[in-house]
Amino acid sequence: MSFDVVAQQPKLLHLLQGVAAFSAVVGLILLALHRGPVRRRGAACLLLAPALSLLTVGLLLPGLRTLGLSFMDDEGDAWVGIDNYVWMFTDPEALTALRNTLVWVVLVPLLVTGIGLLYAAAVIRSRFRALALSLVLLPMTISFVGAGLVWRFVYAYRPAGAEQIGLLNELVVAFGGGPRQWLVESPWNVLFLVVAMVWTQAGFAAVLLAGAIAAVPGEIVEAARLDGASSRQIFWRVTVPSIRPTLLVVVLSEVIGTFKAFDIVKTMTAGQFDTGVIAHEMVNQSFRYGRTGHGAALAVLLFLLVAPVVAHQVRAQRRAR
Repeated sequence: MSFDVVAQQPKLLHLLQGVAAFSAVVGLILLALHRGPVRRRGAACLLLAPALSLLTVGLLLPGLRTLGLSFMDDEGDAWVGIDNYVWMFTDPEALTALRNTLVWVVLVPLLVTGIGLLYAAAVIRSRFRALALSLVLLPMTISFVGAGLVWRFVYAYRPAGAEQIGLLNELVVAFGGGPRQWLVESPWNVLFLVVAMVWTQAGFAAVLLAGAIAAVPGEIVEAARLDGASSRQIFWRVTVPSIRPTLLVVVLSEVIGTFKAFDIVKTMTAGQFDTGVIAHEMVNQSFRYGRTGHGAALAVLLFLLVAPVVAHQVRAQRRAR
C-alpha cells in the first residue's frame, strides 16, 4: 500500500507543529539556563517543562477528551449523559467482558504469583539456579501476540478421525478420548486463555521472587532452624513474610497488566465465544463498530479500575524506601 502524502498532509502538519513547539520549549529552557544563574527550584521547573508538556499533550488532553466523549453519542456530536455507562452495565456483551475481566484479574495474579513463588523456592538452592530461571523466563521474551499464536496451536482442533495438529487434542486422542474445541466451549475457554497469560508471566514472578528469597538474612533462617522449625515452617513463617514487599509488587504488577489484556484475546479468539474483556471490547466498540461513546466509557472504566492499583503500588514503594 503506497503512502498518500496529500491525504496525510493535515496529520503531518500537526506532527510538525508539535515537534516545532517542543523544540522551541527546549530551546527557551537551554537559553534561560545559559544566560545566567537560576535558582534551584526555578531550574527544576525549567528542566521538568519538556516532560510536563509531553505528558499534557500525550496523556492529559487525550484523557480529558476521552472523558468528554464518554458522555456523547456515537458520532461525538450530541450529549447523551450517562447513557453510555448505563449501556455498559446492561448490554449482554459488555457484561460478559466485565465478568471475564474479573475472572482474569482474580486468577492471573494468583496463579502467576503462586507458580513463581513455588518455582523460585524449588530452584533457589540449586547449582543450576541461573539456568532454571533463564528457562522459565523464556516465554516472557515472546510478545503476547506470539504467545497467543503458540497456544492457539496447542488448542488447535481437527474433527475426530483426522490427524490432530494441536498438542492438547493429540494427547487426549492418544489416551482414548475425543478431540474438543477448547476455545469454543464457554466458559472454560476463558480459563484456557488465562493459561496462556500465566505461561508468559510466571517467569517474571519467579525471577523477582528468587532474588527476594536469596536476600532473606541467613541468621533469621538459621535461628528458626535451631528452634526446631521444619523446612516447610521456615518457608511459610519466615521466608514468605520476609519477601512480602516483593510479593506485593508482583501481584500489583500482574493486576495492572491483566486489566489491559488485549493481545492474547485478539490473537486466540478475537473476543468470540464469550471470551471478550474490557480492553478488547473497548477497541471493538471504538474502531470496529464506530461507537465512540461506548468505547470511551469502557476506557474511562478501565482507567478507574487501574488507577487505585497504581496509586497503591506507588505508595507501597515509597514506604519501602
